[in-house]
Amino acid sequence: MSEKSSIEWTEATWNPVTGCTQISPGCAHCYAKTFAERFRGVPGHPYEQGFDLRLWPERLGLPLKWGQPRLVFVNSMSDLFHADVSDEFIISVFNVMQEASRHTFQVLTKRPERAAALSARLPWPPNVWMGTSIENQRFVGRVESLRATAAKVKFLSCEPLLGSLVLDLEDVDWVIVGGESGPGARPMRVDWARDIRTQCQRAGAAFFFKQWGAHNEEGIRVGKGKAGRILDGRTWDDMPPHGELAASLSR
Repeated sequence: MSEKSSIEWTEATWNPVTGCTQISPGCAHCYAKTFAERFRGVPGHPYEQGFDLRLWPERLGLPLKWGQPRLVFVNSMSDLFHADVSDEFIISVFNVMQEASRHTFQVLTKRPERAAALSARLPWPPNVWMGTSIENQRFVGRVESLRATAAKVKFLSCEPLLGSLVLDLEDVDWVIVGGESGPGARPMRVDWARDIRTQCQRAGAAFFFKQWGAHNEEGIRVGKGKAGRILDGRTWDDMPPHGELAASLSR
């Protein structure tokens, strides 16, 4: 976890859970697993257990200590709604997010059906955003479960984008699109990204283009960071209102 993050759509990360298991094709080249497994067996390291799932109750209170309001990506190194995370621990995480109301928390899961099943037991203050990952058309049904939560702001992460998507963006506020990076990265076609942008514009959802990944717009592998994040001559950084702006709109 970190008070600062290089992820383009957030400002900090908070990991009360680490580790996960693969659930769909988007997990194949998981950056979090690659990072964590480098330290498996290193005594005393936070990832001594590699990417095995682990709860960190001692980290629950960290956001309460951060004075400056910030966007916080929850569990960048795990999935809060993994089957091995207890209902009680998930509720504790949500209680902290409710108490730390100066921050905006971005919860992202590939298991939105569990988020929907628990929704009635969770507090859903406006500073808690709920998102799900959709990498190809096979998993667009996840948005149905996302809609079944009581989150005030709902978002999709289409990263790594592995195919064209036809999305139902009703009640979806924000869509992130990005290509895959790292060893074995699969290229993203420009028309896939453009089509999602058009769907967002029609639905009134904010569109955020995160990165091309390891391949550029022409599908040529150029390496990490070199392809950039320019789509059709500009960056696309739209987001839902948050922080002081969101507070002013809710009055």
